[in-house]
Amino acid sequence: MPHIDLPFRALSVLHSARYLFNKYGFHNVGVDRIIEAAKIPKATFYNYFHSKERLIEMSLSFQKDGLKHEVISIIYVQKDLTVVEKLRKIYYLHADLDGLYHLPFKAIFEIAKTHPKAYQSVVDYRNWLINEIYNLLLTANADASKPDAHMFLFVIDGAMVQLLDPNKTDDRERLLDYFLAQTM
Repeated sequence: MPHIDLPFRALSVLHSARYLFNKYGFHNVGVDRIIEAAKIPKATFYNYFHSKERLIEMSLSFQKDGLKHEVISIIYVQKDLTVVEKLRKIYYLHADLDGLYHLPFKAIFEIAKTHPKAYQSVVDYRNWLINEIYNLLLTANADASKPDAHMFLFVIDGAMVQLLDPNKTDDRERLLDYFLAQTM
């Protein structure tokens, strides 16, 4: 069911679940906690989502769709931006604990074995993003390579790891500047 077709109560559950998954992780949040947060009966939850696994899939799909929309807007709609400015915007869109990428990033480590279909959705998004970044890099540097695009994603992931460590300082700018100096 497309997200736009979801009734308000289902969207409320989806929103509550995404918040809880982000904060506590996929394995530490059960259906009972989700329905308590969403203030709905358990039967309503199962009517809309059928299982926690399906809710996880829909939560990740919601995040992925939002990210794709933003990336497409940055690359193809915001034509006045330079390639470097676009890369910066895409980077900060992803390297943000309060942003749309936090949940898919968390999924990489938490659900590969337990929820392979939902995990595959994250893998598909990351492959899509690598292709978009590669094509963007080619517009500024004919010698850009696919590994450069992979490296951009690894820099995002590294920034996320640093942001999750309470003992680290925020080095997102330095990480990005290093990547840009090497690639552009």
